[in-house]
Amino acid sequence: MANRNIIMLHVLDTDIYEFFGSPASLFDKHEAKELLIAKTSLNNHFSKLALAGKPLVYRNSYCEIRKATIYVKPTTRGRKKTEE
Repeated sequence: MANRNIIMLHVLDTDIYEFFGSPASLFDKHEAKELLIAKTSLNNHFSKLALAGKPLVYRNSYCEIRKATIYVKPTTRGRKKTEE
């Protein structure tokens, strides 16, 4: 089973959920001023929580951002067959 990271953004006042493949893609769509945290600060926050073995969650008055793992089925798509 393959694992991939996923970033979940929950905007608290509108109750909207958005999902991203990385913190960088989150900040491509939303500005740091809007989320009330910079990309570097968010990455540092997640790193500190990971070292402590805690859930990767950032929350402020505007939003909640979670980093988790999504499990995907491995695929052979795009792989070349080897002749034996």
